[in-house]
Amino acid sequence: MRNKWVLGARPRTLPAAVVPVLVGTAAAVGEPGDGIVWWRFAAAMVVALAIQIATNYVNDYADGVRGTDDRRVGPVRLVGSGLASASDVRLAAGVSALVAAVAGLALAVAVGPEVLVVGVASFLAGYFYTGGPKPYGYLGLGEVFVFVFFGVVATVGSAYVQLDRITGIALGASVPVGLLATALLVVNNLRDIPTDARSGKRTLAVRLGDGGTRSLYVSLVAGAFVLVPLLALRRPWALLALAALPLAGRPLQRIAQGATGMALIPVLGETGRLQLAFGALLAVGLAVSG
Repeated sequence: MRNKWVLGARPRTLPAAVVPVLVGTAAAVGEPGDGIVWWRFAAAMVVALAIQIATNYVNDYADGVRGTDDRRVGPVRLVGSGLASASDVRLAAGVSALVAAVAGLALAVAVGPEVLVVGVASFLAGYFYTGGPKPYGYLGLGEVFVFVFFGVVATVGSAYVQLDRITGIALGASVPVGLLATALLVVNNLRDIPTDARSGKRTLAVRLGDGGTRSLYVSLVAGAFVLVPLLALRRPWALLALAALPLAGRPLQRIAQGATGMALIPVLGETGRLQLAFGALLAVGLAVSG
């Protein structure tokens, strides 16, 4: 078994943190200003990854102490499986949040205090997804959180730390990024419908049911590709992102064929790879056209 803390960080979900920083930074290329400041790019990447990992540990801790993970079908969870104590996982979340805070503070000093405010809001949104007395992830709002914070906020924010302003191209590019990040969560929640329903976790997947959740996944993936030509009206080489389309075939096929339980675990990895390839190609296209 790999290191338990690597497992707890959930590597398959990390493209959701990497892609918006790549795309947002690329959207800043060619815009009026002083050019890309690479240490800000690196700091933004640290913030995004650290907040994602902190959120994953908080989710592990909160679901573990509630008993939601007692009968999991998917990848192992630290608290629910007994691999780590709840207090240790909570500490790991705190350390990850501290790393994000240090990098975010450096950006705030260089850019402005609004960066720190956005960072704090992002972490709090991650915490209250499954933490606190009334976690909104249990109410079916997790997909909204992912789209807003791992799509719009992270992408536009990555461009903002370079330009000190919000641009239309960064905002537009944030939408397909957010759609694919949301697709990752939809796969996860589709797999967990039976156990979440039994434990009272009313995710959007539980509310929509199996068929509705599969349709949502297809719509999210398709929507990301449909929006690429619109971005190409401003940055023609954004069309490079369409080269990632073949990677969508396998996960869409598994979803359409009704894969359930453990059979959905590969779909999570495939969706992560799709998002990473799409994001990297989109970033290259935006940068080349900038």
